[in-house]
Amino acid sequence: MFLLPPLILFVLEIFAFIAVGHAIGWLPDVLLLLGTSLVGAQLLRIQGRAAIERISQAVAERRAPGHAAIDRLLGFVGALLVVIPGFITDALGLLLLFAPTRALARRSMSRHYAGRLMTFAAATGRFAPGGNRGRPPADVDSTAVEDDLGQLEG
Repeated sequence: MFLLPPLILFVLEIFAFIAVGHAIGWLPDVLLLLGTSLVGAQLLRIQGRAAIERISQAVAERRAPGHAAIDRLLGFVGALLVVIPGFITDALGLLLLFAPTRALARRSMSRHYAGRLMTFAAATGRFAPGGNRGRPPADVDSTAVEDDLGQLEG
């Protein structure tokens, strides 16, 4: 099941390569793929540096770096997709390099994974050291011991 999406993407990339090859010729097709990979390598370097700078700036300003980290991670993934040879991955990568589509992807990811994260946190809290493991918490402060019954009455 895990290998199915990459396999489908690979087949679609081959079809796109053949279609573009028929439209513009095989040599320009190959040169275009190589050119986008070289441009993607430069974008990858730029996005990586920008990610480190934005996250460092957020930490220096005592802001939560989560928003900047996710935004720059999506930009980095976009540049990485441009490096991978193929017209479909190039198109997806270029979409992630633009701020409006990166914001849409970030919101979509947040909605999708927020519920999963909360479910995971609730489930793992039961098994954490000192967790309640499905029992109500014990009332430790007002626990009486049977030996003290005489002292309580008198």
